[in-house]
Amino acid sequence: MMPPLPARFHPAALCRNVWLLPLVLLGACASPPPPAAPALGLPAAYKEAAPGSAVWHTATPQIQVPGAWWTLFADPVLDALQERAAQDNQNIAQALARLHAARATLDAAGAARLPSLGASASSTRTGAGSSGSGGAAATSSHALALNASWELDLWGRLSATEDAARANAQATAADLAALRLSVQAGVAQTYFALRAAQAQDRLYAESLQAYARSWELTRNRHRAGVVSAADVAQAEAQYKSTQVQRQEAQTSRAQLEHALAALTGQAPAALRLDAGAELPGPPALPAQVPAQLLERRPDIAAAQLRVQAANAQIGAARAAFFPALTLSASAGYRSAQWADLLSAPHRVWSLGPALAASLLDGGARSAAVESARAAQAQAEAAYRQTVLTALQEVEDGLAAAAALEREDQWQTEAVAAAQRALDVTLHQYQAGTVGYLNVLSAQSAVLSARRTVIDLRNRRLVAVATLLKNLAGGWE
Repeated sequence: MMPPLPARFHPAALCRNVWLLPLVLLGACASPPPPAAPALGLPAAYKEAAPGSAVWHTATPQIQVPGAWWTLFADPVLDALQERAAQDNQNIAQALARLHAARATLDAAGAARLPSLGASASSTRTGAGSSGSGGAAATSSHALALNASWELDLWGRLSATEDAARANAQATAADLAALRLSVQAGVAQTYFALRAAQAQDRLYAESLQAYARSWELTRNRHRAGVVSAADVAQAEAQYKSTQVQRQEAQTSRAQLEHALAALTGQAPAALRLDAGAELPGPPALPAQVPAQLLERRPDIAAAQLRVQAANAQIGAARAAFFPALTLSASAGYRSAQWADLLSAPHRVWSLGPALAASLLDGGARSAAVESARAAQAQAEAAYRQTVLTALQEVEDGLAAAAALEREDQWQTEAVAAAQRALDVTLHQYQAGTVGYLNVLSAQSAVLSARRTVIDLRNRRLVAVATLLKNLAGGWE
């Protein structure tokens, strides 16, 4: 339907003019079809969720600024880094600028539906031939005028353009919220990886101290003629290779600290974190994860809003087939002398409608309609894919978080078992019942098991943070 018009331009009044009646009757033909969210066949609940989780329902995506979900990890350093990233991250700054531009475009689209008023002033002097050959004398003309015009939106072209701009602005706001979530998750994941690299550095330092004692013990036993030189070489090789691994962990820690500085809008030299901090503990997973949490995802809201914008563009393209009706008015003064310009006899005015239509365009308007329809189909497919990707991400997160929790428990038990085996082996080696190769193998098993625990805890933290991000910052 056509948008409501002011009373003086209502169709009932316009129909008194016979020439306007066909235009009013054709108005509804240009109206765009009502927008509808693309249908998706969704399952009843999450595949990887615990029994009893909420089932799917018809939901309206919401543009929601994500909350401080990272506080669930109870780490003050992470809290401070997130606050710094919210203020100084340059990707967020770019998204804010895009949002301001989209809102300016919306304001411009709304302004096109309002009357415009302008002022003009001119001064000309004209003549023909030359005064010496009997030509006409030159004349002067001076004018001052106010000009007003208003395009009546009979076919909904202007309102459809404004609707598209509004939907695009809202989608840009949703993009900003999605980017904030992505940056928050990036800060958390990088921070966890940094703490894991620091933990590995401390682990290698402790292992090097133990390997140095073993190396010294082996050298003493070699000098006493108890063991061969091969045992000494093996002990040295173990110590040196662990030094290399520690150096790699320190390099990784430095690079992660640099990445964290960039995420928080700082130069790498400006950020230094305490190397002695431990990995935070992950929050407990809820027994049930409500399915409707996906409606809070800003990327889904943005995709749906772009479907609405594409639908409005179809209406604007269809309205181009109809003529444009513009009401214009002008009032001012025109005179040959500046002194008489503002006197009543020289006042001039004009008022009247203008109708403009394109008769032949080589199929350009039809092509524009087809292009708008194709853009709508593309937006609908993007919306469906966004929802499917969101489902996949949540399912992956649920499966990974639950599996890593079990793996962490098992690996902790494996570390305890490996340490007991090492203690027994060291006693046997000192008693001379086993060779140094057994000690080397047992020490390597302990180091590997402890390193795996650190890696699993880092992956578990990342999995929980990613799940929180994919649930739009919470699972309440």
